[in-house]
Amino acid sequence: MGEHHPAMIAAEAQSLAEQVAHAMYERDDASQALGMRLARVAPGHAEVTMIVRKDMLNGHAICHGGFIFTLADSAFAYACNSYNLATVASGCTIDFLAPARAGDVLTAIAQERSVSGRTGVYDIEVDNQRGERIALFRGKSYRIKGHVIEPSGEAT
Repeated sequence: MGEHHPAMIAAEAQSLAEQVAHAMYERDDASQALGMRLARVAPGHAEVTMIVRKDMLNGHAICHGGFIFTLADSAFAYACNSYNLATVASGCTIDFLAPARAGDVLTAIAQERSVSGRTGVYDIEVDNQRGERIALFRGKSYRIKGHVIEPSGEAT
């Protein structure tokens, strides 16, 4: 295989996405505190899961929307940083479609839709363990200076 064979490039991009996600998760106290787990990452893509706990319920005995937003926002962060270019949110919107209840396992799947220059658009779907759509989230990203990890693999 040549040095720039598409399969080799794809494997390197996947490896980088995994290294970046691991480094980010290790210092992501917010996601860890909420019990979020990174299920899958790929260039421009991430899947993050969270079990709805009793302390996440609001006065209607359903998951507080802020926790659903945070889950989607975390998946967004892993997806848009997967290229090892430090990236932050510049804006986000969410539509809540159905309630989540205690014990539900929510999965946020983030997918890159567009990247141009320093900006990007990502769609995140949040589903429960029955495949029911709980929320739709759209995040707009902005690339800042720096990297998540240095070429040596060290976190910056």
